[in-house]
Amino acid sequence: MSAEIHRFQHHRLTMTQDKGYISKGEKLIPIDDPSGKWSELYLLPEWEEKYYNVYTVKKHGKWVMLKALKPEYADKPEFQSMLQKEFDVRYNLCHPNIVMVNDLDIVPGVGLSIITDDVYGYSLRRLIDEKRLTPNIVHRLETQLLDAMEYIQENHVQHVPITPDTIIFTEYNENLKLTNVGYDQKDSLSEQDTREDIASYGKVVNEVLDHLPANLPKLRKIAKKCENPEHPYRSVADLQLDMEKRSSSQLYIILCCFIVIMAFILVWLTL
Repeated sequence: MSAEIHRFQHHRLTMTQDKGYISKGEKLIPIDDPSGKWSELYLLPEWEEKYYNVYTVKKHGKWVMLKALKPEYADKPEFQSMLQKEFDVRYNLCHPNIVMVNDLDIVPGVGLSIITDDVYGYSLRRLIDEKRLTPNIVHRLETQLLDAMEYIQENHVQHVPITPDTIIFTEYNENLKLTNVGYDQKDSLSEQDTREDIASYGKVVNEVLDHLPANLPKLRKIAKKCENPEHPYRSVADLQLDMEKRSSSQLYIILCCFIVIMAFILVWLTL
């Protein structure tokens, strides 16, 4: 973690420790399943999308999350095909910073749903709105988000822009999880796809930096570079390299300062 973020540590607004995870505006939905397979269904408006509702529910007593078409789209074949296509793409992805897709199933009262691991945590949008950003979250954006994006690009997944609404940080250790990574898998991504992906990263980071009580100029410089339509990054790997150079240069400066101090002490002891 950079020295800049350590300075930010002194200004951090910590997560509330005495409250468990509660999704913003979650609503208990009655569910009738005589088989006992499904129970305790909750709608999570915090993570709804244009065509989808997101729920958490117990399946055989274990919490999972559901992504299902909103009622006005649920019976339309073109939207059912869209849901199926997203499942096909996401089912083959496996990365620690992407929410894992497990199954496609029909849930009573909800309909055909993508079943994913349950993620106890808070969207980045909510953390920004509630002024609960931490140094750890900034570090995760520098590392885990870029790792997930590189994995997506390596697998040629075309997806909607990454936003603070599609990023979740787990409740206890603040690990990053992407909830929505894409709808289509191509033989290769176009240069435009890659540029738009990197631009969305810059936009997310700049918004976070706008709400921090500390100034991180070097990270801001990289984020602004990402948002520039003429940015030099041809891939996420290029962006990661620039980020690593920033960290390496800071380490080099610290090491040089340490050597100078030790040399001064040795000279002083020999006098």
